[in-house]
Amino acid sequence: MDNAPDYFVVGKIVGAHGVRGELKVSLMTDNPERFRPGARLFLESGEGPVLVEVVSARPHKSMMLVRLASIQDRTAAEQLQWRRLLIPQTEAMPLGEHENYVHDLIGLRVETLTGEALGEITEVLFTPANDVYVVAGPGGELLLPALRDVVLRVDLEAGTMLVKIPDGLRDRFSSA
Repeated sequence: MDNAPDYFVVGKIVGAHGVRGELKVSLMTDNPERFRPGARLFLESGEGPVLVEVVSARPHKSMMLVRLASIQDRTAAEQLQWRRLLIPQTEAMPLGEHENYVHDLIGLRVETLTGEALGEITEVLFTPANDVYVVAGPGGELLLPALRDVVLRVDLEAGTMLVKIPDGLRDRFSSA
């Protein structure tokens, strides 16, 4: 299921943890409170999103360990690997200035000030320091930090992102 317009992805289940059904969840939201006990999320499934309730959540390395009421053991947790956790679009936080939803960035054509086409954004990585845009293009894969001095303009209507590649990053990209 692609990121349906009615739902936003807030996490991806990357594995099971322990024997009691905890899920290792890679966060895809700036708001980890979405995983507080009692929170209701939707679990991606072949038949459409299924409502689930968070029993507990705690930070673990760069992820969250999440228990859902409907998942009681490791076997059930393992079957959910690579599924996504969703919220209804109506529950999305309003955007601030210079902010965009991830699903709006995927597929944008990335260009430099000189008009050089670098490729398209295929993924957004969430890191403690800043988000990172994965750009796939003819020169290989480029990891662009989502910083204001790098990302100069995002034009969702035109489907483009204008960037200035930092010098050190340019050298590594060119040698790929």
